[in-house]
Amino acid sequence: MRIIASTILTLAASFAAADLPSPCSHVPCPAMPDDVRRVLDAAADGHAWISVEEIGRSAGGRPVLAVRLDRSAGTAGWRLLFVGQQHGNEPAGGAALLALVDAIAADPGRLPADTELWVVPQVNPDGAAADTRRNAAGVDLNRDHLTLSQPEIRAVHALARRVRPDIVVDGHEFARDSSDYLAAGWTEWPLVMMDTANHPLLPPEVYRVGLDWVEAAAPEMAARGIAYQRYLVGDAPPSGELRPSTLDADDARNGLALHTGALGFIIESGISRDAAEPDADLADRVEAHLALLDRFLHDLTLRSASLAAVAASRMAATPSTVPVNVLWGNVERRPAPVPVVDRASGRVVMVPAPNRMYDRVVKRSVATPAAYVVDAAAASTYRALLDRHAIPYREVEAPTPARLVRCVLERVEDDYDPVYQRYGGRQIVRCESPGEQMIEPGSLRVSVTDADGRRTAAVLDPRMLYGLYQFDDYRATVAADGRLPVAMEP
Repeated sequence: MRIIASTILTLAASFAAADLPSPCSHVPCPAMPDDVRRVLDAAADGHAWISVEEIGRSAGGRPVLAVRLDRSAGTAGWRLLFVGQQHGNEPAGGAALLALVDAIAADPGRLPADTELWVVPQVNPDGAAADTRRNAAGVDLNRDHLTLSQPEIRAVHALARRVRPDIVVDGHEFARDSSDYLAAGWTEWPLVMMDTANHPLLPPEVYRVGLDWVEAAAPEMAARGIAYQRYLVGDAPPSGELRPSTLDADDARNGLALHTGALGFIIESGISRDAAEPDADLADRVEAHLALLDRFLHDLTLRSASLAAVAASRMAATPSTVPVNVLWGNVERRPAPVPVVDRASGRVVMVPAPNRMYDRVVKRSVATPAAYVVDAAAASTYRALLDRHAIPYREVEAPTPARLVRCVLERVEDDYDPVYQRYGGRQIVRCESPGEQMIEPGSLRVSVTDADGRRTAAVLDPRMLYGLYQFDDYRATVAADGRLPVAMEP
C-alpha cells in the first residue's frame, strides 16, 4: 500500500498568502438550519441550472435540503455527491459546502460544464441547531449506514441511488487535542485529512484509485500551506496505534460506496475543542475542506481511472468469499515517524510511530452463499431493512425444502477491544453444518446476484464480526437459544 509522506508545514491560514476573501465572509460559519435554506435559495435565484429540493425530514422534523448544480443540459459525464455535517457539532464541512455552492452561483465557471454536482450541506440539522454530534433521536448518523434507521440517512441513500454519483465525499471534523496528545504536550499536526472507502468487499480497483486521490492531494495541499495527510485515527505515538479509518459498512464513506458502486471519501478537518474559542480558526478549516473539494471538480488526471473503476465496480461479479473479520496491520513493520505540534513552542516535531498501520488484513473469510433466508417470524424487520437498501428479495409463498446453514449468536462483546482498537459491538457467531430444512411461508429469500451481491453480503451476512446484531433492533430478533433469523443457502 502507498505511504503518504507527511510534509512539515506551519499551521498558518492556507489562503492568506493568496489574499482571497474568507468563505466565512459570504456564508454563516457555523450555519444554522435556517441559514442553509437561505443560502441555497439565494444561490438558485436566477439560475435555471441550480435547483433546491427537500429530500427528507430529520428525526426532529427539520428539512434536509439538497441542491443540484448542473450546466451540462443533461449530458454530464462526471457526477459528484458532497454531503456534510452528519455530526452537528462539526461545522466546517457543512460551511464549506455552502461556500462552494455560493461561489459557483457567483461564478458559474467554477463548475465544469460536464459535471453534475449534488450537495447536501447539512445532513443533521437537529445536531447543528443543538451543537451536538447526534440527531434529535440520539443517533450517531455516521454509524447508521448499515441499518438506515434514521430518516436523514435514508434520504441521503435514496438520493445517492437516484443520482448514481461517481464520487461521494463526506465532510467531518476531528479533535486535534485529544487527551493522550495533551498529556504528551502535543496537538495533532494535520489541519485536514482525507481517506477513501476501504471496505474489503469493494473491488480492489476502487480502493486503489481512491488511494490515488488521497495521495495526489498532498503536493497541492503542501503548495497551499495546508498541513495534510491521510486520515488516521487512534492514540498518540509512540506507544499508541495509528491506523486508517474504519473498515466497516456503517459509515457514509463505505456505506454509500457499497450502495452505489461509487468512489467514497471522508474529509476530516481538525478542531481544537479545548481552546477558549474552538471556532476561532473555523475559516481556515473551511478553506482546507474547499481545497480538497475543488480537486474533485477540477483535477482531470484521475477522472478517467475513476470512471473506469466505478463502471467496473457496478459490473463486478460477486466474489466467491466474504471477508467477515478484518483489521489493520503493519505487515512489513515499516517505520513511520509522524509529525506532532509541540504545544509549548509551537514547533512541529517528528515522533517515532512503530504502531502505525498500513495494511488491510483479512483474518477470516467465508464462502459466499447463493442466498440468504430470513425466517418468517423476523420478516417484517428485515423486509424494512432490505427495502431501505433497495435490495431485492422474494417472499416464500409455500413450504419449501432447502439445504441451509444456521448460525447461533454466542455473545455480543460490548467492551473496548485492544486488538481491533474499537469499542463494542463484536458479534461472536457459531455456524452449524448445512442440513436439509423447510423454509416456512412468509420467509424472505434474498438471492446473492452479481448486481447486488457485495452490498447484500455486507448488510445481511450473519458471520460479520461487526454486523447487524450489535444493534438492539436486530438483537431482538435473535431466538432465546441464540439462533439467528438469517440462514444461508450454500
